[in-house]
Amino acid sequence: MKTAYRLSILAAAAASIGAGFLATSHAQTAETERYRPDRPPEATIYRDAGYRGPAVFIGEEKPNLGLAWPVNSIRVPSGRWELCEKTRYRGNCRTIDRDMPMLNNVLRGLTIQSIRPVGGGGGQPPANDQVARGNFAEFHTQPSTGNYRVQACARGSATANCAAQTADTWCRSIGWNGSAREHLETVNGRVYLADVLCVRSSY
Repeated sequence: MKTAYRLSILAAAAASIGAGFLATSHAQTAETERYRPDRPPEATIYRDAGYRGPAVFIGEEKPNLGLAWPVNSIRVPSGRWELCEKTRYRGNCRTIDRDMPMLNNVLRGLTIQSIRPVGGGGGQPPANDQVARGNFAEFHTQPSTGNYRVQACARGSATANCAAQTADTWCRSIGWNGSAREHLETVNGRVYLADVLCVRSSY
């Protein structure tokens, strides 16, 4: 009887450990799936807390949501999202990377007017920037911020003018006066800066 009792205890312990391992594996798989770089970012915003009321699916940058109602909850199947109180990602912003049944706890009642995916996974390809630096210029094959590539235009369509402004801003952020030349590269339907020449002198 004692032997049978011990065996049953061992079996229960093994089952418990196995269940814990499966739960951990599932959690790790879900987290890995959320940040797969080849998975496009997705989110759904809701008018009411607890994922109720009118809802809007978001799969790309929205510089002006144009909603007639406040956003009070969000589901995030993939990616990391920046939510801002004003249009064109201005004002107070917060980054959300998971489901939030009550956004008021995080955003303190701010009305959300714009939303966009941000680096760190969810469709943002990691950069493989090759750099050639001289005394008066620096060449970057894949400009990056936080190890992720820089989108050519975060405000809407990737026009040449918008890309030039983005490149100028990015070059200034790393200590140069601006960009003398930049190109556009499309990856998985998104347009990124490529082959940017940052310069020291006027251009």
